Amino acid sequence: MSVRRSRIVSAMALLLALAACAPLPLRTTPGTVAELAAQTAREQALAGVTRFTLDGRIGVSDGRDGGSGGFTWKQDGAALDFTVRAPITGRSFRLRSGPDGACLEGLKPQPLCAADAESLLIAQLGWHLPLAGLRAWTMGLRAPGSEAQLTFGPGGLPATLDQDGWHVEYRDWDRAHVPALPRAIFARKPPYSVRLYVEHWELP
Repeated sequence: MSVRRSRIVSAMALLLALAACAPLPLRTTPGTVAELAAQTAREQALAGVTRFTLDGRIGVSDGRDGGSGGFTWKQDGAALDFTVRAPITGRSFRLRSGPDGACLEGLKPQPLCAADAESLLIAQLGWHLPLAGLRAWTMGLRAPGSEAQLTFGPGGLPATLDQDGWHVEYRDWDRAHVPALPRAIFARKPPYSVRLYVEHWELP
């Protein structure tokens, strides 16, 4: 099998895993002293990263309805630029937010704006996305400001993270980056869930 074909097969397998309704349980352990120290070192190394771009696939569900599509997430300090491409809602939309509020473009002829991005997504799409937490969780980090519990997988990287009522599972990691970055992230707070497959990371 060629390298290109192998990569395509691997990507398809990960996308199928994203679509699975009941993924297999992860093998996890509470974490040794060495694993917890390595995680602290990862968090310190990534703490200063305030700009990044990631592209991939997203799936969301409210327990009854859901869908999937492509996404691009651009973060520049407190400014978020998040684009979702059809077919998740039948058309693309773009969410931009910062300290002065948030606006959603593409659903109506005119932008829809609110004080914050999370309430805007709930009101317009019914999405319950913990954007502040996801910003840290997508990098495999504990979000600041509240307690979090971690478990670790066979490779010594985080396997699960529980914080603010959300249970986050890390199904795959991109070890080409140093420190390693998550590639498949499943987060759920029943009945809500979001699944991300990151195809490309771009850091400064």
